[in-house]
Amino acid sequence: MTDVTDVTNVAHLPLDDENHPAWADSTYSVEAQGEVCVAQIGLRPECPLCAGSGRARIETEGVITMGRCRCQRLPDRIQLFNRSQLPARFAAATFVSFAQDSSGQLKDLDPSSIRALGECSQWVEAFDPTQENRGLVLHGPVGRGKTHLMIALLRELIFRHGVEVRFVEFSRLLSMLKEGYSSGRSDAGILGDLATVPVLAIDELGKGRLSDWELAVIDEVISRRYNAMGCTIATTNYKPGEVTGFESANLSTAKGPSQNLADRVGDRVYSRLCQVVDFIEVSGKDHRKQP
Repeated sequence: MTDVTDVTNVAHLPLDDENHPAWADSTYSVEAQGEVCVAQIGLRPECPLCAGSGRARIETEGVITMGRCRCQRLPDRIQLFNRSQLPARFAAATFVSFAQDSSGQLKDLDPSSIRALGECSQWVEAFDPTQENRGLVLHGPVGRGKTHLMIALLRELIFRHGVEVRFVEFSRLLSMLKEGYSSGRSDAGILGDLATVPVLAIDELGKGRLSDWELAVIDEVISRRYNAMGCTIATTNYKPGEVTGFESANLSTAKGPSQNLADRVGDRVYSRLCQVVDFIEVSGKDHRKQP
């Protein structure tokens, strides 16, 4: 794949320490590099507390110790962002860019899209990194902006809350596992990382041929996160609902009854998802067909 480097946006770190000028003046940019997004810090003045060393005297209940200076919060969060593996195509994906075009004009969003944007924004505001949080599954037809909203969520979690997240497209996960098997490596490392990361985002949940192996992978990922009380976010083209028994759509059945998410991931996985996530519908117009 040809490498691409394109600075798409510059943003300020959300502030909660306006008395710290070296932090308050910090900006970062997000670029598309190859297949992923990469964040870089902008120019900023030298921190008066640590003189650029990254370590400062911290007083806690009358006890003075040396610790990591608060001016390092943005560099630390940039590192989190660069480990998240967010896809390059969505380097500019934010809540603002979901509602506005590049010139700042409001898009002609339908009520469903506006409602989904509001629900996702409220979820981020309520997120508490110190507590167990319910996840989200964004569902709806193709092209409605589900992945855009999910990436915007993840970006907010990283830069607003300092949360470690990991993005994985389900088909790509299957390819990674197969590549490992071909090289004589087990899947323990990959699946272990996905099980323990604080927030896991799965794009295109339910996509695939639904072989026994694919269903086993879905079951292991969701079950391990369920048991570890990790927060899971996902997008899917399938509506929430119990198993219908309908066949997967193909050329002969495309006009027939549609499968639900439980048909695609299995009854046990769907049951566990229902316990730990909220479902948000993203419908309306196909964004990819808009001028």
